[in-house]
Amino acid sequence: MKQFLSFLIIIMMLSNANCQRPEDTEDWSRKPGVVTPAEGTQPPSDAILLYGGAGDIEKWVHADGGPPAWEAGDVLTVVPGTPDIQTRQHFGDVQLHVEWRTPQVIEGKGQGRGNSGIFLMGLYEVQVLDSYENETYYNGQAGAIYKQHIPLVNACRPPGVWQTYDIFFTAPGFGEDGSLLSPAFITVVHNGVLIQNHVELLGPTLNIGKPRYEKHAERLPLMLQEHSNPVSFRNIWIREL
Repeated sequence: MKQFLSFLIIIMMLSNANCQRPEDTEDWSRKPGVVTPAEGTQPPSDAILLYGGAGDIEKWVHADGGPPAWEAGDVLTVVPGTPDIQTRQHFGDVQLHVEWRTPQVIEGKGQGRGNSGIFLMGLYEVQVLDSYENETYYNGQAGAIYKQHIPLVNACRPPGVWQTYDIFFTAPGFGEDGSLLSPAFITVVHNGVLIQNHVELLGPTLNIGKPRYEKHAERLPLMLQEHSNPVSFRNIWIREL
């Protein structure tokens, strides 16, 4: 009897499979929008250009709301001793493209050599550093999620040469009571090389102490860090996801 039932089930499964059509698994529920891809210095057609030249400095402010004191021409360069700058616009989940260059003339070592940072939501840092033949603690080198995740590899180019970060960021989610519903995640591609693969953040990146989440707004500014070195940036664009 058991053998007969097993045989009957197999026959029914084969019969059902024969009744299925390719169309049964086609999904027509959401037609993807058309986006013109990035080409050269032109961002994708649905991206927001945050810095492509001197006129775009108007899209940035110091944390206190004042006008940025950084050098703003074809490229944007940190002026040591001035405050960090942040975007006027606020963002949550994003794809971010940033090109950066550390000074060609090498000064300092470790964390004192070509140091800056890209802070998603002003809280979560992807480290910028001259890590070309420059040793430092590994969760603080270029491409690190600062003090949280060591990059998979060191993909740095020599000082004075332009480099790229393509960053994919998922913002954390919080409940009404301030509880963490979902952590932040970051993926980073450095000069075309995957160096952070959808890593989970433990909270805002800190220089001292253990990170922990505290409820914050769903959208916050992107911040670039002044860290006493004249690091330059260009072709910064962002796509809201």
